[in-house]
Amino acid sequence: MRSDKITTQGGQSLGQNPFGALAELNLPAGKPGLPGLATPATRSAPIENPKSKIENSKSRGRVDIRRTTAGRGGKTVTLVTGFVGIGLPEKETLCQKMRSVCGCGGTVKDGEIEIQGDQREKIAAILAAAGFRPVFAGG
Repeated sequence: MRSDKITTQGGQSLGQNPFGALAELNLPAGKPGLPGLATPATRSAPIENPKSKIENSKSRGRVDIRRTTAGRGGKTVTLVTGFVGIGLPEKETLCQKMRSVCGCGGTVKDGEIEIQGDQREKIAAILAAAGFRPVFAGG
């Protein structure tokens, strides 16, 4: 066997347990409901985020929904444009909801929401529920 090769036949153990010193300190046991950890009780309950609520007023304006493939190597995306009076955080919230309902990827670029695939009907329903007036633009 050559000396510059590392053997894969087992070898020596580490010789020490990196957590062995912690066992000797008699630390208290961890709390079962630490924040950020999903427990069986919290996994099934939906998480309410007050910032993610979308206000539903009578009419929030017209938004255009277009299907396009331009500049994307033949891949189809659905563009939502024409938002007036809403900021980037609300667009991000809308995009997140659209991605979860459509089961695909998407992003917010240059004030427009891009969702992968032809998802116009689903997106129109989401926007109508949020108080917008969706209009299918183009072909």
